[in-house]
Amino acid sequence: MPFQLPPVTRNLLIANVAVYLLQLLLGDTLVLHFALWPWGPDQWAQTADGLVAVGFRPWQLVSYAFMHGGLEHIAFNMLALYMFGGPIERLFGGREFLLYYFVCLIVAALAQLMVVQWFTHGFYPTLGASGAIFGLLLAFGMMYPHEKVMLIFLPIPMPAWLFVIGYAAVELLLGVTGTQAGVAHFAHLGGMLGGYVLIQYWRGRLPIKPRRRLMR
Repeated sequence: MPFQLPPVTRNLLIANVAVYLLQLLLGDTLVLHFALWPWGPDQWAQTADGLVAVGFRPWQLVSYAFMHGGLEHIAFNMLALYMFGGPIERLFGGREFLLYYFVCLIVAALAQLMVVQWFTHGFYPTLGASGAIFGLLLAFGMMYPHEKVMLIFLPIPMPAWLFVIGYAAVELLLGVTGTQAGVAHFAHLGGMLGGYVLIQYWRGRLPIKPRRRLMR
């Protein structure tokens, strides 16, 4: 029987690819209005249609995660969504999976906004599904800790729990040292944090309890 993706994962893949194709068609227009821009006063950007005010808008907390900075960027994220989205959606259920995905991408956006506001102080857009993808990776490591996974460029199988912890440690190191400019490492970590808190809530391990536990 051929492998079939569950519906929410499949639709997220379609939505991300569709928006990326729209980016190619419209150029920088989508980035100016729908990428995640820092808090604070608007700044002016020169476009083919003249000056445009650019700055943070509330919808960018979600819209940024359906945009990507290039073919390699979207290919990596969609491969990870394909690999980890299906198992997690089947485990959580479609509605909870969609909620989990959006919580991860929103917390990732908030983490990025705080880092830019209080530490880097730059004015540049953030875009990509990576925050949500790192949340899925975290969920996979927590739900299937002993499953074997490996990096494409380091084909050494390792348990999922070790893979996730190691990846998070590398992201933290790169973020603190600033050795990989142009990558929102703290957004990745924010996505993992959002996912962890939501899973712990669903497990009934936070002071605020869910109406029913969705997992052990």
